[in-house]
Amino acid sequence: MKKVLLITVISAVVLLAISYSLFKISGSRDFQFYGGLVTKTETTDKVVALTFDDGPTDNTDEILSILKDEDVKATFFVTGREIEENFEEAKKLAEAGHELGNHSYSHKRMVLKTPSFIEKEIEKTDELIRKAGYEGTIQFRPPYGKKLIGLPRYLDKHNRKTILWNLEPDSYPDIASDSEKIVKHVNERIEPGSIILLHVMYDSREESMKSVKGIIKDLKAQGYTFQTVSEMLE
Repeated sequence: MKKVLLITVISAVVLLAISYSLFKISGSRDFQFYGGLVTKTETTDKVVALTFDDGPTDNTDEILSILKDEDVKATFFVTGREIEENFEEAKKLAEAGHELGNHSYSHKRMVLKTPSFIEKEIEKTDELIRKAGYEGTIQFRPPYGKKLIGLPRYLDKHNRKTILWNLEPDSYPDIASDSEKIVKHVNERIEPGSIILLHVMYDSREESMKSVKGIIKDLKAQGYTFQTVSEMLE
């Protein structure tokens, strides 16, 4: 009886250790089982990519106005569902010359999903991005930055990389609550080839929206120029 109990306990510990390891790998910024993983580009040139996740939404006009005033092109990782709900806003992003990236259709974590689910999420969103008028390379960013085996394998088979980020100021509650803190966070940690992640498409992210102009002005003052993700990868 004691032997059975010991085996059960050991098995449970091993399973927990494996589960924890897979959880950590799924959110890793520097490792995945298949294909290319990009958190920043290796360059000495003072270039950065400004990227926005989610949307498009009714806040599209506001962010487009800011970027136009500052003469900056950005990369928007949009979801298929929100393209369908706000198709005219998606068209505006493409017409303004910004890069549209794929952020899945439903924004569900793409971990432990079937190959057919992964394919549908990506291909349906690609199709909607094309319908919106975007003609460039469609980069892919996983929802919540989560990936494990199925998603990287699918992307690798289709010669696509997993695009993440190395600066995410509004992912920290204390920083996200104040636009000046967001600007300071980026300003102090920026480096050539950085990929900045912001969320501006929802009213709850007002401080992120307010930070964009300050981030752009401060980085320009440091001599940085802005490129899309695809331009930096080239």
